[in-house]
Amino acid sequence: MRTIMLAALSATLLAACSDANEAAEDRLEKSAETSASVAGPVPAAFGLSEAELLNADIVGADGKEVGDVAQVLRAPDGKVDRLLVEVEGSNPDRYVELPILGLRTVVNGDDTDLATSLTRADLMAMPEVPLPKP
Repeated sequence: MRTIMLAALSATLLAACSDANEAAEDRLEKSAETSASVAGPVPAAFGLSEAELLNADIVGADGKEVGDVAQVLRAPDGKVDRLLVEVEGSNPDRYVELPILGLRTVVNGDDTDLATSLTRADLMAMPEVPLPKP
């Protein structure tokens, strides 16, 4: 009986944690979309608008996706200097700040992605950026 109660409590805590993570990710996405909307079509970096940067994938040297742009981050002078990136395939989701220095654009059909020499393992080794909890 005690084991069943502990298992149920663990499942409840895990679900609550998952819900908090999802809420934090939803707030991040809404904030990023609002910022892109306010910025409009003006190029932010690489000749791309904030909205276009948010739609870009981060691809490694082998052309495989290593992350997704979650938010465009700016230096105190207002210039884009880094991107908040969700590391591809991380579970739970892991976010890191990726400097734009060294990135380049890569056009894949109708999509424009950002290429890096970093691997997914390199991104996983970077300091994690925790999302604010409610």
